Amino acid sequence: MRLAVIGTGYVGLVTGACFSEMGNRVVCVDIDREKIAQLNRGEIPIYEPGLERLVRENSRKGTLKFTTSLAKGLEGAEIVFIAVGTPQRQDGRADLTYVEQVARQIGQLMKEPVIVVNKSTVPVGTGDLVRCWIEEELEVRYKNGSLSPNKYKFLSKGFDVVSNPEFLKEGDAVNDFMKPDRVVVGADRPQSMEKLRELYRPFTFNHERFIGMDVRSAELTKYGANALLATKISFINELAKIAEKVGADINRVRIGIGSDRRIGYHFIYPGVGYGGSCFPKDVQALIKIAEDVGVEPKIVRAVEEVNRLQRSYFLNKILNRFGNQLEGIKLAIWGLSFKPETDDMREAPAITIVKELTQRGATVHLYDPKAMEKAKNYWLKGINGVKYFSNKYDALNGTDGMVLVTEWKEFRSPDWYEMEQRMNRKIIFDGRNQYDWKKLYQVGFEYYPIGINVKKMIEKGKSFKKDEESEEEK
Repeated sequence: MRLAVIGTGYVGLVTGACFSEMGNRVVCVDIDREKIAQLNRGEIPIYEPGLERLVRENSRKGTLKFTTSLAKGLEGAEIVFIAVGTPQRQDGRADLTYVEQVARQIGQLMKEPVIVVNKSTVPVGTGDLVRCWIEEELEVRYKNGSLSPNKYKFLSKGFDVVSNPEFLKEGDAVNDFMKPDRVVVGADRPQSMEKLRELYRPFTFNHERFIGMDVRSAELTKYGANALLATKISFINELAKIAEKVGADINRVRIGIGSDRRIGYHFIYPGVGYGGSCFPKDVQALIKIAEDVGVEPKIVRAVEEVNRLQRSYFLNKILNRFGNQLEGIKLAIWGLSFKPETDDMREAPAITIVKELTQRGATVHLYDPKAMEKAKNYWLKGINGVKYFSNKYDALNGTDGMVLVTEWKEFRSPDWYEMEQRMNRKIIFDGRNQYDWKKLYQVGFEYYPIGINVKKMIEKGKSFKKDEESEEEK
């Protein structure tokens, strides 16, 4: 098929590259000239495993092209994907400005009927708005004489608007697209549904994972899925606080809970809260969607509140150890991106943590495998008291503690002896529960994870051992 993908962010670029890999002819369109020039040179503006190979190989084969001209993108296209940003407005709602601009341009430029697919995450009812915006532009063309009556009728009756929300995990987006858990398509015309089913068949033919529904149900499915995953994260983080108070080990509790197949292990890892481009924005948007139709979203609102407080909860572990004023304290931060295998720092917990520590007078040494440039040039630009390092051990030099924020694989099994030699004080604040508290106690580190009161656990262990010795003496 001939496809146009409008927007070359995470979703648009992955979508275009993966469809072209299956032999479709794809034109990706973006108004950012610098980004399009980069892509035409084979340079990828984002880090996503496997994406660079797909872009370069399919560009070389001619199945994937990049342009700033929407008119060129629409030439011969059967299906047009809208994959532009829907940033959060100040009131929490999704901003549809870019979606409207693209929809109106499609109405102004299309010469043949197309299926317009909303790939962007949009509120329920956006499909109707997109249809309306396109129809309005077609009517303008008809009234000013640039469309004949027959052509106007042909275009206005022939185009369709479909919802096809994405369920891609940053850091594993290519694999998610190639081997999807499900493909959700909302379409009100049977012929549009069949066209999308045919397009996705190479990705779903081994297992039937194509789920068809109406447009509004598809739009709500995306928000519902993200809100439920965010709920699991906030729930385990709230449970972790209880575990610390009662002297339980949240890591063991998590395993006990997750072994229930109705619950599962996914998204019940305690930490410093969710971030990224999806969960924070989509949870707030769902709250506004509910409020607009007179529903009080009590659970979803609580999910957002727990997540907001989780960063303060983790920061307080550092402040309780060193005091509220941190002048003269040096801390190393391992991990800046909101999750591993991406350089994306949107809503990353590290931003909040670094800003709070430096505002209190701390010097902060930063290291991340992929997000350093984005941190230095944008997210943490101009912040006093930060230093950047190209090696995780160099970042430890002369520090009073290490703060693990993102669970990159290279942080899982560090050289404890190397760390001991580099650090002034052997203290670790683990925001992702990557380490075994017993092991760290044995090698002489102070350790502050999430959901485990290590001091209580050590005292409990000593008491248990003492009881065993008393029994042996008897």
